[in-house]
Amino acid sequence: MENEHNKLYPEDQARVDAYLRQGYNETERKPFRPLKLLFILAIMVTTLSCASLLLAWAAGVY
Repeated sequence: MENEHNKLYPEDQARVDAYLRQGYNETERKPFRPLKLLFILAIMVTTLSCASLLLAWAAGVY
């Protein structure tokens, strides 16, 4: 059953495992902060809304 899912030969899998253990693909990441993202999006939407209202007021539409 295990061989059906394993698409590599054992020696190729061993090379892949050795490469993954070397740590080249590991990156330090800061923790995800959803509230910070929400705050930034709210500021951007508010700024764009105010800019569009100002542009409409300047054009005489609003």
